[in-house]
Amino acid sequence: MSSEQQELHIASVVVSARHEQLSSIRSCVESVPGAEVHHVAAGKMIVTLETESTRRTVDIMDAIRALPGVIDAVLIYQHAEPVSALEQEVQS
Repeated sequence: MSSEQQELHIASVVVSARHEQLSSIRSCVESVPGAEVHHVAAGKMIVTLETESTRRTVDIMDAIRALPGVIDAVLIYQHAEPVSALEQEVQS
């Protein structure tokens, strides 16, 4: 697929989990390419995902939901645009 057709999908996800398992869940999430944990507190974790498709985002969220101790993973924000658009200069 050419860079004109490739897309970048950015998603923000809130993961709710059992407090005692947050550390192991965080390690699992951080091992996924394109996943980054930004904040952990009170049984919740804020995660961003950068993927090549909506399908890949959903697959990662399903995998997170399947981790022991995870109560739910909820999509808060999702944006997609062609990779070629990210390479253009921003006009002020």
